[in-house]
Amino acid sequence: MSEHPLNTVKRHLAASRDVVAAALADAPFLDSIIAIAWAVEKSLRAGGKVMLAGNGGSAADAQHIAGELVARLNFDRAPVAGLALTTDTSVLTAIGNDYGYEEVFSRQVRGLGRAGDVFVAISTSGRSPNILKAVEAAKAMNITTVAFTGNANAPLASLCDLALRAPSPATPLIQQIHITAAHAICEIVETNLFGGARQS
Repeated sequence: MSEHPLNTVKRHLAASRDVVAAALADAPFLDSIIAIAWAVEKSLRAGGKVMLAGNGGSAADAQHIAGELVARLNFDRAPVAGLALTTDTSVLTAIGNDYGYEEVFSRQVRGLGRAGDVFVAISTSGRSPNILKAVEAAKAMNITTVAFTGNANAPLASLCDLALRAPSPATPLIQQIHITAAHAICEIVETNLFGGARQS
């Protein structure tokens, strides 16, 4: 017998509550949010930019975070440089066709990135080949690399300079924690760069 829809809703909400509670209790996770915010702020103050990439839902997260940087989060202020490498269909399809899907982000990093930038690599599994190749390209260019991933043992976290490891192996819950942490990072950066009251 299938689960009653109300029980499905309650199960999802309870899982979301539990993973947020786990994140709140995870001191290294909280420290990583602050360290990432500092790295982003430092790059932006020096005239750098934040590049972001991911696949599927993580691509949507990359675009969401870039939007918070370029537009605004909590108050009106000047835009800052955030760039999702997931949005230009001509570039993505040209690179994918000519060089293969594994190169769709690394080639953009090499073409658009500069030393001192930040590259945020989003992969819930921590094993996406195109994300790993992009991190390797970024590291070769003196670009600060940041992993957004889950708590599974995966190469992305150890490859990057900084790692945000959501305390869950479940993709939907990892994605929820990623965007919540990203909002915290963007708020810290926005407030430190432009002032304004932190909003609850």
